[in-house]
Amino acid sequence: MADSRDEPLVLGIETSCDETGVGIVRGTTLLADAVASSVDEHARFGGVVPEVASRAHLEAMVPTIDRALKEAGVSAKDLDGIAVTAGPGLAGALLVGVSAAKAYAYALDKPLYGVNHLASHICVDQLEHGPLPEPTMALLVSGGHSSLLLSTDITSDVRPLGSTIDDAAGEAFDKIARVLNLGFPGGPVIDRYAREGDPEAIAFPRGLSPGRATPRTTSPSPASRRPSPAGSRRSGPRARTCRCGTCRRPSRRPSSTC
Repeated sequence: MADSRDEPLVLGIETSCDETGVGIVRGTTLLADAVASSVDEHARFGGVVPEVASRAHLEAMVPTIDRALKEAGVSAKDLDGIAVTAGPGLAGALLVGVSAAKAYAYALDKPLYGVNHLASHICVDQLEHGPLPEPTMALLVSGGHSSLLLSTDITSDVRPLGSTIDDAAGEAFDKIARVLNLGFPGGPVIDRYAREGDPEAIAFPRGLSPGRATPRTTSPSPASRRPSPAGSRRSGPRARTCRCGTCRRPSRRPSSTC
């Protein structure tokens, strides 16, 4: 049986949002997982402020790396490589992580690997359940992303199949909590209240249900093909209106007042 110490020892840095995360793995064995969160600094704003997150990463980076190395019982010179989240994420926050990773890789003369952190969400499952089947389809629901991903090769081919149109689940929770003055982050407190509520109290509409935002599946009726009066008007001279900005009365010679 091969000695596990022959497997590569890699330090990973993650700064895509508001948490400074540093992990150390030997092969697929997790040796350390150190996290520094700046959630308290964002709470008063009701959401993550990119500039605040970037500054927090800068302050927490070296202490968090040192803590991870101590937890793993290794030194920086023992590392075989440095990995870092290269995206997606907050630009300023990513810049702090990538800059730190470059500095460590250069100083230690180790290879540097940029990582798509959405692929990492899938890949981390290997730490608990072993190698992933190929291809693999994954549903990712996190604070900033709600996506369906297809991976034929976790290291080189991860394709997005679909995602939420606007906000991810975590963002929606935070926005609702801010409106209701429930604090930040919004997910835990809304989840707690939801468990105590009545699921039949409000008949919420289902997004993209038939008749709402789905593509037309039948041909338009003859009536719908007829040009509308508005369409006819658009083909002629544009009507003038009063410039007061309030009454919008038709006027042949608009003036500054009614």
